[in-house]
Formats: sequence, structure tokens, C-alpha cells
Amino acid sequence: MNRVIAGPFNRVEGDLEVALDIRDGIIERAEVTTTLYRGFEQMLSGRPGLDALVVAPRICGICSVSQSIAAATALRNLAGGRAAPNGYIAANLAHAAENIADHLTHFYLFFMPDFARDEYAGRSWFGEAVPRFKAVSGSGSAQFLPMRKRLLEVMGVIAGKWPHSLAFQPGGTTRAIDVGERVQLATLLGDFQVFLEQALYGASLDTVLSMETEEELAAYAEGMTGDFRFFLRLAEDLALSRLGKGPGRLLSYGAYHTAEGSLLPSGVAQADGSIAPLDVGGISEDVAHSWFMETGDRPWNAETVPTAEKEQAYSWAKAPRLAKAPAEAGAVARLAVAGHPLILSLIARDGGTSVRTRIVARLVETALLVHSMRGWLRELRLKDEFSSHFALPENASGAGLVEAARGALGHWVSIRDDRIERYQIIAPTTWNFSPRDAAGVPGPLESALAGLDTGGMGAKSAALQHVIRSFDPCMVCTAH
Repeated sequence: MNRVIAGPFNRVEGDLEVALDIRDGIIERAEVTTTLYRGFEQMLSGRPGLDALVVAPRICGICSVSQSIAAATALRNLAGGRAAPNGYIAANLAHAAENIADHLTHFYLFFMPDFARDEYAGRSWFGEAVPRFKAVSGSGSAQFLPMRKRLLEVMGVIAGKWPHSLAFQPGGTTRAIDVGERVQLATLLGDFQVFLEQALYGASLDTVLSMETEEELAAYAEGMTGDFRFFLRLAEDLALSRLGKGPGRLLSYGAYHTAEGSLLPSGVAQADGSIAPLDVGGISEDVAHSWFMETGDRPWNAETVPTAEKEQAYSWAKAPRLAKAPAEAGAVARLAVAGHPLILSLIARDGGTSVRTRIVARLVETALLVHSMRGWLRELRLKDEFSSHFALPENASGAGLVEAARGALGHWVSIRDDRIERYQIIAPTTWNFSPRDAAGVPGPLESALAGLDTGGMGAKSAALQHVIRSFDPCMVCTAH
């Protein structure tokens, strides 16, 4: 058996290494290492409660709205209040815009360039992949990046700037939108929809949203235009549906909330296709193989105390578990829990999540969010308030559970005597890239890599890259 270290990885937010035990080209064991400790939870301890709205978004520059909304939601729930109806909608518009930008940045800049590697030079589609998706020089990124800039102008209208805006508060959003700005937002979405329909899908949003079966997806893939169709064809050629099988359990906190509910529900999708309610009380964090001290296994009573000298530890990530078992987070989890027929059919056929299904879920969710954003714009009542009054109690605890692009994001906060006593964060990549727990059970990526055939290329294998990138790692959030 040969042990190799894959990493550090380019085109990844933060620092990541993976230790691989390989025998005859097959990965027998993987250990995923978050190599950087940042300590945001400790930075927040002892500060006034509202400081979380300033500090938490700076955990990450590419999903700062998700961190802002998680912090604001935790403080709102801690105070027992509600945001203004317009505040929920405006926050959802900004959040969806950021998540769409993350999905497509992953597709065009992080994931697809691996198919322009020389390893695939003999494939029939290689001549199309290189000019379209080669890193830096590909026409896909050149076409997408100006549209990403346009999409993020949504943040400028709603939040004043991006990233790290203070516009997201427990009571809603700080800035009202007027009639002219609603028209501006509708125009931005219209322009972005044109890009999606012409470049990404090669079809209308309605076509993408109407697909419910694998047969319909296969029929769509036979079309001549669209980067989504190109991905589906090469995924079939490379059997990406058989790569990177997930742990079987999918977790969603529910996404795009209002006072009455959410666009996508919370819950847990099981390996047999059933969907169960989410028991938040069943969430724990194991540190048996993490460089942290044992302080408590629940996010509402644990602390993050680093210890760089610890036997058997190999990561600065904790190991989140739901009912003592690992769970996968992400767009595929959100749509599975929502009962999306296409995603459920792909999971059932593949016997679990796969590289292909994770990418399909992101691109289908993108179409769903653009459609939903148009509806939210119409729901705004411009003469009504965008933020309601709130006041933090001197002593209370609460949690903010939201969905970032990469999956379930939770903030747990306790306030004592007007100061943050304890702040705990479980990020999506913490779920997906967790180390083993005390029982030796691997995290989702670790289990997804076991059994992978590297073709004798070891850490340089393109298949290895596909599996790791299919989870879209954000290691800076993992290290909070």
C-alpha cells in the first residue's frame, strides 16, 4: 500500500489536503485535512451580541451573505422576534443572487476546467472542452464573469455593497427599495436569464424546471447547445454517475425563509428515498480526530478550544453528525428534501448521490432560484417597512439555521449579561469534509473517495479532482 498526499488544491477557497492510502491504483482510505485554523468563534466570545453581524460575515468573502443571514437569524430567534415581511424578501433576493453566483462560479471556474486536462485528450469531446473550459483562457469563464458581475449588482441595490454588508439585521434589511430600483432588479434578472438560457442551458428556464425523470434529462442532453448539455454528455461518457457516492443521508435546514415558511423545506432525505423531519437536537460535533479539546458534543454547549498536540488528530475541522451519523449537505440535499422528482430519480438510480447528481442539482436549483427571484420582486410592498424594531435580551440563546450555496449553515449563540458567552458555527464544508468520528466512521468526502480507481495516477488523477470538487469545498468556512 502506498500513502500519498493530494494537495494543496488550486481553485479551492482555503487550504485543503487529502491523505490517500492506495493499493493497485484503488483508494482504500482517505483522510481529509483542513490545514488552517482561524478562530472566528473565539473572536466573537465576549463581544456585544450585535458584533456578530460585523464579524461573522468576514468568515468568508464568497458566501458572506449566508454568514450574515445566519447571524441575523440567530439573533432574531434569540430575541424571539420576526423580521418585516419586506425584510425577509429582500434578504432572500440577495441570498439567492449570492448562491447562484457561487453555483456558476463553481461550474465555470472550479469544476469544468478539469475536463480540459491532457488526461482526456483522446476523448471525442476534448476538442470542445479545451476552448470552452480551459482555466484562464476558456470562453466559458470569459462569458460568465461579466454576467456574474451583473448578478452581484443585486447586492448593491439591496445591501449597498458586497461582500460583508451590514444591511442584514434581525429585523430585516436596512435599506428600502423604491419603484425604480425594483425595475432595475427586474432588468438585472432579465439579462441574467438571457445568459442562462443561451449559454448555460441552451433552452428556456421552463424546460429545465419541467424535467422530472432521467429519461427527460437524457432527451434534453441530446440538444446541440448549452454548457449544461455538454456536461451531461461528458458525464455519460465518463460514468460520473458512478463516482463519489455519498453517505446516504442528506441534510437541509430549509432555504429562503419568511415568517410563514420557506421556499425549500427543512428535513432529512434517507438512503431509501424517504424524507423525515429534521431533529435539530440530534446534531452533534465529534472532535476525536480534530485538533480541538473535548468541551461538549452539542453546538449549543460546546466551545472551540484548539490543541495542536493531539494523538490521532489530523484536521482543524470538527466532525458534525446527525443522530450520530454523517450527512451530506448541498444543493442536492435541498432538492432531495424538497422532493424534487428528477433529483430523487437520479439518486435512486445511482444508489446515492454522485458527482453527476451534485452538478445537476446545482444547475437545476439555479433555474429555480431565478424563477423565484422574479416572484419575490412582485411580492415586495414598497410602501411598507423593510426592518422591524428589535432589542436583544441580556440573557438568551438561539440558533440561525440557513442554507448557503454549499449546504447547511448553522450559527448557535448564547448571550449572558449583554455579551456573547459562546458562539458556535457548523459550516456546509464542515459536514462534507469532516474527519472520522470516535467510532471511526468517515466523513462524506472520505467515504466518497474510498474505492475510487485513480488509474495509476494517484494524487494526479482527474477522477480524484472530480469527486473532491463535486462537493465545492470552502475550507475557510470549515475552519471558521
